[in-house]
Amino acid sequence: MTVSGTNQGMRAGICTSTSRPANPFVGMTIFETDTNRMKVWLGSAWSIGYAHSATLAVEYLVVAGGGSGGARVGGGGGGGGVRSGTINISGGSTTVTVGGGGNAVTQSGATGLAGNTGQPSVFGSITSSGGGGGGAYLNINALTGGSGGGAGGYNSGGAAIGAAGNAGAFSPVEGFAGGNGVNGSGGGGGGASIAGSNGSGGNGGAGGAGAVSSISGSAVTYGGGGGGSGDSSAGAGGAGGGGAGTTGTATPATSGTTNTGGGGGGVRNVSDGSNFVSGAGGSGIVICRYLTVDALGFNVTGGTKTTSGFYTVHTFTSSSALVVG
Repeated sequence: MTVSGTNQGMRAGICTSTSRPANPFVGMTIFETDTNRMKVWLGSAWSIGYAHSATLAVEYLVVAGGGSGGARVGGGGGGGGVRSGTINISGGSTTVTVGGGGNAVTQSGATGLAGNTGQPSVFGSITSSGGGGGGAYLNINALTGGSGGGAGGYNSGGAAIGAAGNAGAFSPVEGFAGGNGVNGSGGGGGGASIAGSNGSGGNGGAGGAGAVSSISGSAVTYGGGGGGSGDSSAGAGGAGGGGAGTTGTATPATSGTTNTGGGGGGVRNVSDGSNFVSGAGGSGIVICRYLTVDALGFNVTGGTKTTSGFYTVHTFTSSSALVVG
């Protein structure tokens, strides 16, 4: 460290994160040009350091609302689309929209009904698509979505928006397709990490599993597909908030879990005029985080603000904004 003059200020040692001084002394200050961090030797290790930057690197998880299940040999609703990544924010307000789940549908008599598609969730320029509604018997198609809805009897499952990818590969992949249906059983809704299972032999297909994220500080699964209905047994909801389907009773199918983007379960029926209610989709969620030390020069507000280890976390369960000042 040198002082160049009375009006020149103090200059730290200039290096990179891989070329730090080999024999530092306690209190030695360096500036890493590759990380933009000022660090101090504490005697046994370098400090984490404050990142000197005009922008704040923000990790995000954007989960859309799940689709609702179909009614009359209904397929499960698709899980809400899931996207994650990192963006740099220089300041101002970043819009946050939390999508609601697709509304349940009620089938009466012989006419089947497709489920409703969930609403998209948004974080600035990042949008995740709502899960597709489940299909129904006869020729009531499942819908596309972040993950596709499961098919009703005799039909094919709904497609996912975006190309299929590896499990857990959130961006640009949002989710997977719904399962196919056969006579007497609906397919499971697609999940964020795997497709919904096909219905078979009177057994409803299980919903596809969602994807795991630890952005909140603990591992949580999001975007599970809803289970399809069946004559003999109903499909289970996929991990990540998916609701289970039902067999031929007037009991409503299980809805997707709130703030997971889970798809709702499909409902079976008999055509005697009774009302049969599918499972609604679960609402979505938006979570973002950044290294606490990186934000020392900023005032950041929005959502529910917590800390987890080295990170500050903002959780949004309703529409708002992340404001960086």
